[in-house]
Amino acid sequence: MTTYKEINGTNIEAVSTDPANPLTGQVWYNTTDNVVKGEVLQAAAWATSGNMNTARYILEGAGVQTAALAFGGLTSSAFTESYNGSSWTELADLNTGRRSYAGAGTQTAAINAGGYNGSNIANTETWNGSGWTEVADMNTARRGFNGTKNSSTSFLVYGGFGPPSYALTESWNGSAWTEVGDLNNPRNQQAGTGADNTSALSIGGSQPTTTADVESWNGSSWTEVNNLNTARAEFSGAGTLTSSIVFGGVPTLALTESYNGTSWTEVADLNTGRAEMASSGTGGTSALCAGGDASGSTAATEEWTGASPVTVTFTDS
Repeated sequence: MTTYKEINGTNIEAVSTDPANPLTGQVWYNTTDNVVKGEVLQAAAWATSGNMNTARYILEGAGVQTAALAFGGLTSSAFTESYNGSSWTELADLNTGRRSYAGAGTQTAAINAGGYNGSNIANTETWNGSGWTEVADMNTARRGFNGTKNSSTSFLVYGGFGPPSYALTESWNGSAWTEVGDLNNPRNQQAGTGADNTSALSIGGSQPTTTADVESWNGSSWTEVNNLNTARAEFSGAGTLTSSIVFGGVPTLALTESYNGTSWTEVADLNTGRAEMASSGTGGTSALCAGGDASGSTAATEEWTGASPVTVTFTDS
């Protein structure tokens, strides 16, 4: 019979306390607990959480998985709700109700820009943790566009629908908007991820047919990078230039893909397939999906946890 040492080149070490930084695949015997333990890779997955108070779609989000905002949408398009990791609380409404716009930031410092409320608008509002304030308008009113996610003072938005589809990109510095380099391919209803106005991804969308194209922003220009596995539009995402996740899309897709800075990989599906949802999260390992269109407005919320190492106890069973 092949032994553990023959497979791995080492014996199972006996220790009184668990290693501080075990390697994935490492096994040890804890003499204090009298058990065999090991470090394994936990599979990535979506987990359901508490529903939003108001079901809606074509909304936006900000923040991280355990401290998020969701605002706007259809219907009740001025509503704002905060999430604490398990439940949602209604807060102060937007000044201008809207849908199909871009949003970013944190639970206490967020921004929303543009959108549609009967016509395309350029209005921008910022959130200070308790209320929304109108600030400088975008240069071009539009809807159906997206942007970076993590900062309300260094924000990039791109694409959209006038009509026609736009390649326009605008950068926000905390007080004003500036037009910068256009996308290579005009598109609308795409997903957007990225840390700020120096680092972004424009993912998929409609040109006007659904596309899998992805472009990367370096602070001054867009470069085409590797495509999604599945072309889609009206979906969402979270993360950075080197660690992103996208999910959902029409018609009520549950598909999820992760990006490592080079290529896309299909990972675990949403529990509730949907389109036009709110998203938040700092990277491809931690995200939040809230609301959306699941053949009708939904209030469903799901939390994403990427593959990660965990310590487990081995048993006879």
